[in-house]
Amino acid sequence: MMADRISALHRSWNMSRIRGKNTRPEIVLRSHMHRAGFRYRLHDKKLPGRPDLVLPKHKTAIFVNGCYWHRHKGCPKATTPKSNTDFWSKKFEATVARDARKTSELILSGWRVITVWECELESDPVSLVEGLRSQLKGGRDG
Repeated sequence: MMADRISALHRSWNMSRIRGKNTRPEIVLRSHMHRAGFRYRLHDKKLPGRPDLVLPKHKTAIFVNGCYWHRHKGCPKATTPKSNTDFWSKKFEATVARDARKTSELILSGWRVITVWECELESDPVSLVEGLRSQLKGGRDG
């Protein structure tokens, strides 16, 4: 096992800087969605999981998930740290379980749930938004 290059205190500070909302991928999606004519609310506390974007007109909740934290299957960004793997595995499993639970709660409440992954936004945000547009327009509300 390789020793960490930074102190535990500095590592803790780094981890504390990681944001839960208004992340770069989320802002990129919001910008493209707004340009495409979609209007939305942000982080609605009344909905399970506080979706990143809520499109009330389409009764759709969109989560913008980081590949690392939310364990995007098959994505090279979804790595597991080499040290303290037991801790990280439990943490990641809890995050994935929470995501599934909140998605189920929304679906049972009649909401459509879309998950957008960080790597999808990095590769081609315009095509992603076009796909979302056709998905939303083809739905029951639009």
